[in-house]
Amino acid sequence: MNTIDALKQRKSTRAFLNKVVEREKIDTILSAASHAPSGVNTQPWQVAVVTGEAKKNLQAKVEAAFRGGDLGKADYSYYPDQWVSPYKDRRKECGLLMYSTLEIEREDKQRQQDQWAANYRSFDSPVMMLFFVDSVMQTGSYMDYGMFLQSLMLAAVDQGLATCPQASLADYPEIIKAELGYADDTILLCGIALGYEDTRAVVNSYRTPRERVDSFSRYFD
Repeated sequence: MNTIDALKQRKSTRAFLNKVVEREKIDTILSAASHAPSGVNTQPWQVAVVTGEAKKNLQAKVEAAFRGGDLGKADYSYYPDQWVSPYKDRRKECGLLMYSTLEIEREDKQRQQDQWAANYRSFDSPVMMLFFVDSVMQTGSYMDYGMFLQSLMLAAVDQGLATCPQASLADYPEIIKAELGYADDTILLCGIALGYEDTRAVVNSYRTPRERVDSFSRYFD
């Protein structure tokens, strides 16, 4: 598969088959992603690959915290404190696309909560990947990490796997670090759900739109 095809095929998948992902495939995509560039070759990524009973135990604790009313507190601010256009418009459209596809009404708060809780189970994917960085690192390492994560997701496409990048998995860093034995002073950046896509699931049937190139690019000759 060429790179452009992989870029277009990648999407956020929210329903997976109950099928084990081979360790060899996980190692292959992590090895490929490790070739992502980083400032002065710092390679700041630290990856936890969580499966089986370890995943069940971890996600149960995080989901229980969420359903108990604990909204969590991430180690850093992912989203802006105040939303402005066009970003708030795209955010709204993204949410409406998913909820309309699933036929979840605005008034149905229980189904909304259940759908959001699925984030903390990595949408029941067989693999939950969590990404940490040492707190001594600065903003440049976040840029490095973005290139690493995209590389990982493209490599997953090449291996016939589906992914969903998840900022939501950074909401409960204290629980996750304690469960997995990561130091308190590390930063939990995000997670990725990994597995084989359930192509029959309705939630996987929609795609978010992309802006035209001429709307975000300027050429200077």
